[in-house]
Amino acid sequence: MTIKQSHYEEVLADCSNHVGAIALLKQHRPYLEMIPSMRRPSESVITIPLPLIRVRATSASEITGFSSTEMMRLPCDTAILMCDPEWKIKTGVEIFVFIHRVDEDFSELLGRWRQTQMQLDKGYEWLMPAPHQHILSEGSDEVYPLFVLFPETPERIHRGLRGAYLPFVVQTIQLDSDLEDESFGLLDSLSPEIFGSDESY
Repeated sequence: MTIKQSHYEEVLADCSNHVGAIALLKQHRPYLEMIPSMRRPSESVITIPLPLIRVRATSASEITGFSSTEMMRLPCDTAILMCDPEWKIKTGVEIFVFIHRVDEDFSELLGRWRQTQMQLDKGYEWLMPAPHQHILSEGSDEVYPLFVLFPETPERIHRGLRGAYLPFVVQTIQLDSDLEDESFGLLDSLSPEIFGSDESY
């Protein structure tokens, strides 16, 4: 069985709220431990699907002498930001989720993380979701990737991520025989394989 677009869309939709994001992070404990407060998860985890950032437009700054910004979409699928629930401020931890896409091979998947690293190398700020626009949105130096694969993902991608010391989880698919359709979710799925390094990347 091959990866379908619906598989990607389901995981993206699940990761679009803090409940699904925390369920995903539970599959990679070093990241789960970065959550400021598990007692107040809705105030501690901010998710941004298909995130946008504002980066400094250096060429314009050099010409005019004034600072300017341009909006840019990151090549990751979801950004998970941590927030201190007491002080209502964003912490330094930013986790970038990369879901294996249909027909995407190892170089393309890894390339999205490398492109993200390059785009975040300059000063940037987040375009925050409406409920969190009051939170200071400056970017951070603590950026961490997490790759979401499927059982149908080619083994070379598993091998490549292991070799690059990049953490990934395998999102299994639950088959609903009654509906003769495929259904799954982060809350109900199992992840038998978790690999990667606990260090910064």
